[in-house]
Amino acid sequence: MRFHLVKTKSNDFEIALELLKSAAEYLAKKNINQWSYWLNPPQEKIIWLKEGFKRNEFYLIKTPKDKLIGMVRIMYKDLIYWGEMNDKAIYVHSLVIRQEFKGHKIGQRVIDIIKVKAVKKNIELMRLDCDNSNKKLCNYYENIGFQKVGEKQLKLGQYNLYQKYLFHSN
Repeated sequence: MRFHLVKTKSNDFEIALELLKSAAEYLAKKNINQWSYWLNPPQEKIIWLKEGFKRNEFYLIKTPKDKLIGMVRIMYKDLIYWGEMNDKAIYVHSLVIRQEFKGHKIGQRVIDIIKVKAVKKNIELMRLDCDNSNKKLCNYYENIGFQKVGEKQLKLGQYNLYQKYLFHSN
């Protein structure tokens, strides 16, 4: 399945919110608490989303015929989860794939696209976080080469912090 990443526009905000809510509903059906706050998002999460839109950090994942597959947020700093870091890294957040597209390794392929983008910019690390209650997703990230390097307790959950060296990994 072919797809590409398209920078969001301000009028895509509701689409992003709906994707996050839909992902939260899917996880809840599987008894996974991750992202449950997106079912009725608190103000801090709405602000977080709006800030990402203001900084042009969100991308929609679309087919060549413009069908929506999902979205991802790509950042070059992540003060909330990682704090101030003194290295060159790219941060992946809010990777959501709509249900009808699951099973096509799109998530891994999106991460690969981000890796290529980072390597071209001479960025040495890719980082992401994962709610530690979602063991299946944590294992998934470890199986595609991310190493757990820490944990972060935030108001809305406990998160594992993962990173991957881009110049020394598959």
